[in-house]
Amino acid sequence: MTYVVNPPEQVSLPVVDSADRFPVGQIYCVGRNYADHAVEMGHDPDREPPFFFIKPSFAIMQQGAQMRYPAFSQDVHHEVELVVALGRGARDIDAADAMTLVFGYAVGIDMTRRDLQADAKAKGRPWEAGKTFADAAPCSAVMPLSRSGVLAEGQISLSINGEQRQRGDINQMIWKVPEVIARLSSLFVLAPGDLIFTGTPAGVGPIDPGDLIEAGVEGVGKLEITVGAQR
Repeated sequence: MTYVVNPPEQVSLPVVDSADRFPVGQIYCVGRNYADHAVEMGHDPDREPPFFFIKPSFAIMQQGAQMRYPAFSQDVHHEVELVVALGRGARDIDAADAMTLVFGYAVGIDMTRRDLQADAKAKGRPWEAGKTFADAAPCSAVMPLSRSGVLAEGQISLSINGEQRQRGDINQMIWKVPEVIARLSSLFVLAPGDLIFTGTPAGVGPIDPGDLIEAGVEGVGKLEITVGAQR
């Protein structure tokens, strides 16, 4: 097929113990999916319907890379998350069948320009600029489901310069992975290559240039990045 302009290069992630790559499509993120994080952000942790926002694939940042501290912000926050990588797409799938779509898991960090997000919320405006920028979605290699098995529990944590900032267990998610997938499939069109950032435990906070950030999910892997100067 010939295009009138050159299409962008396919963004991809490594796959554990494989020379093949995982192609990244849409990046769906679940908001306030851990009760303790909902409380620390000033919200009721009751089981309200999940809500979502989307990051573009250009937000992906590879393991071991240096993050460019984003422009227009002085308050960028980390949010460590279990990432679900889809190997199949679907519409309106039931939660009981949702795990059949999953290729594997990864460790991700939802980076947020908290000052821009807060300002947009206060003005009743969309807050994509708070969540979307280059390097806004650091992500580890993908661990295939065939190796990890279905995860219902496991420690999730993040440290900065050796000091632990976030720690929880993925069993504390308000909406579990199959429920999240089912809900997403009723709202959007899921496709192979889509990633789902499933929410973060309490302890979110700022990062600074020069920081070493280490994140991990038990049974999945680890993610390590550094923070560079503001561009």
